[in-house]
Amino acid sequence: MKSIAALQALVTAASLGAEPSDAELEAIELEMPLIRAEVELLDAQITTLDRTPSPLDARRIRRARRQVLAARRALSNQAASGTPEVA
Repeated sequence: MKSIAALQALVTAASLGAEPSDAELEAIELEMPLIRAEVELLDAQITTLDRTPSPLDARRIRRARRQVLAARRALSNQAASGTPEVA
């Protein structure tokens, strides 16, 4: 019977470097409006998991979806133009 063992070194946070680079932090900062919009949409959807959505819940979900789409559009336009916009 063959022994199954890891042939490569384990990848851990310590071996990768625990801190993100400046470029990674900048990329996260650029995507933050989209991240916030997606969290808001998720929050609105979670609120309605255990009940039928009321008209107010439905409006909140629609608004959150529009915000996600607007944030994605802005991020795409920003990437296409090559110039970062400050929100």
